[in-house]
Amino acid sequence: MAAMDDIAAQDSDASLLTLRVSRAEPVADGIQLLEFRAPDGSDLPAWAPGSHLAIRVPNGAMRNYSLCNDPHERDRYVIAVKRDERGRGGSVSLVDGVRPGDTIGVMPPRNLFELVTSAPSYIFVAGGIGITPVLSMIRYLRAVGEKPFHLYYLTRNAAGTAFLPELAEFAGHLTVHHDNGDPDQAFDLWPVFEEPTRAYIYCCGPRPLMDAVRDMTGHWSETAVHFEDFGSDLVRPRADDTPFMVQLGRAGPQLEVPVGTTILETLRAHGRISPSSCESGTCGTCRTRVLDGEADHRDLVLTEAEKATSMMICVSRARSPVLVLDL
Repeated sequence: MAAMDDIAAQDSDASLLTLRVSRAEPVADGIQLLEFRAPDGSDLPAWAPGSHLAIRVPNGAMRNYSLCNDPHERDRYVIAVKRDERGRGGSVSLVDGVRPGDTIGVMPPRNLFELVTSAPSYIFVAGGIGITPVLSMIRYLRAVGEKPFHLYYLTRNAAGTAFLPELAEFAGHLTVHHDNGDPDQAFDLWPVFEEPTRAYIYCCGPRPLMDAVRDMTGHWSETAVHFEDFGSDLVRPRADDTPFMVQLGRAGPQLEVPVGTTILETLRAHGRISPSSCESGTCGTCRTRVLDGEADHRDLVLTEAEKATSMMICVSRARSPVLVLDL
């Protein structure tokens, strides 16, 4: 199995584009803009609004970041990264470890948050760094011709609000609100969603915001309400997390998986390479068969039936002291 995993990992790395970092600069407090171009100046693979890149960050992990420039631009990819000290280290590695002129491995764009271009109008809700995919969408709409939309951009304060100068051109379609970290000052979205319309809704931001929008749009058509979630909250340690052992095959060695470390990261630390891509429980690449033990499923991919025999080792943990996996 190890040889097969090595081949899969090599195939995954072989599909990476090697791009040059052409810009790396702050666009708000704690948020870094990164621009990538082909070293030879050639066009990059085409993409659609809402797409993201999976990037091999300097510490070796793969992390997903939404594209935020106009999809009509074929000469560059632009992302914005919030440096998160409480995360798994990907954003810190990328922000602190990448400078203009560096090269970096990038998977061709994928789209899990596709804009339905036939919609008659749009309501966008962005919380914090969730502005990035939404920005690509409104830039696309502006480039192809005026279509009614309104963006509600909700942040903590002006200093931490990315792309304010760029958003000035959309002033007639924009509401910016800062709550200063006070729940009592949160923007009231209920009047926006109280009466369903023909608009399509796109929401990206912190989990509490997306949960709130989901609750407020339950009476809208399911096809009209869309969310982007890379599962970032799924990989954060929980208060009741405990260490456990993962056994590689029925007769293989056992490895301890500490709190704050995933099975995938543990395997990697012991020289065991397993196929992976998003590392956030959303793509399905790291799906692994469970031979014995009870998994604590935290992914956004598997059906209830599939969870009986499989798990995503990039985010899920164990409820039993030992988890035996087909590795």
